[in-house]
Amino acid sequence: MPRHVAIIMDGNNRWGKRRGMSGPKGHRAGVEAVRGVMRACKHHGVEVLTLFAFSSENWGRPLPEVRALLALLSRYLRNEVKELHKDGIRVRFIGKRGRFSQRQQKLMQESEDLTRNNTSATIVIAVDYGGQWDITQAAQALARQVQAGSLQPEDITPELMDHNMSISELPRPDLCIRTGGDFRISNFMLWQFAYTELYFTDILWPDFTEFEFACALDEYSRRERRFGIREPDDLFAGLRYNA
Repeated sequence: MPRHVAIIMDGNNRWGKRRGMSGPKGHRAGVEAVRGVMRACKHHGVEVLTLFAFSSENWGRPLPEVRALLALLSRYLRNEVKELHKDGIRVRFIGKRGRFSQRQQKLMQESEDLTRNNTSATIVIAVDYGGQWDITQAAQALARQVQAGSLQPEDITPELMDHNMSISELPRPDLCIRTGGDFRISNFMLWQFAYTELYFTDILWPDFTEFEFACALDEYSRRERRFGIREPDDLFAGLRYNA
């Protein structure tokens, strides 16, 4: 089983429109899918679940939809975090917080503070997050160290870069699930997905059940993960020639 599963929750708007509902109602239905996947993670022993809840690009959506998404996030934090805490689940946020209201920032901080010492599992909620931003802020942190004279440019390694990324203390994602039928990762965790297995499904997020999650895990379990290492007999297969 994967230790860390990341999910791009796509299809809420389309789900709502197909049922004659507004986009915000589709997003509200998506919250139920989150609850189901959380139960599935507990059942299958997944240690970390990362949800792409609000991307940096989402600010460009129609204002009513943005407001509905932010209101839904606030409602989720008020209603769900205490239950997560009872279950021993730690809550983490990644992304920029400056564009959220003071009340929303306070809710995020309180959620993290309340659950900080929980060890059963971790849920990471990506808000105003983009993979390019994550890499950029890590590079800026290292550049400041170079400028201060505490680090030499030639001492910068992938490991040091990784240490400055948003989830440096957590295992890298083993599996990324994207619902909704698109085959891309949409600027999500670009650095961390270097060797992540990708699973795409046409199912819209509100219809993504615990059974569908189990299907994704089954597909993952049948894949062979080599992390770029080839079999010894095949290592130079492409370079052979007749003398």
